[in-house]
Amino acid sequence: MRALTFYIISMKIITIIQLITASLLTVSILLQNRGSGLSSAFGGDFGGYYTKRGMEKFLFYLSSGLGALFIGLSIAIIVVANK
Repeated sequence: MRALTFYIISMKIITIIQLITASLLTVSILLQNRGSGLSSAFGGDFGGYYTKRGMEKFLFYLSSGLGALFIGLSIAIIVVANK
């Protein structure tokens, strides 16, 4: 009985954290530079190399970290569900 309660609580916690992570990941991706996508193929960007600075760099690392966290939480759900 105790193991079943732990299983239910851990699945709920992991799912809630994953939902929050997915929301933050979506927002961080949408806030990134608009000119770096497909629009640059049609003249939307100068096409040169530039370094990320300030907020753009922060959003890039935040998106990478949140993506890794999301994948880790997905693996954790699979592991917990198979026990």
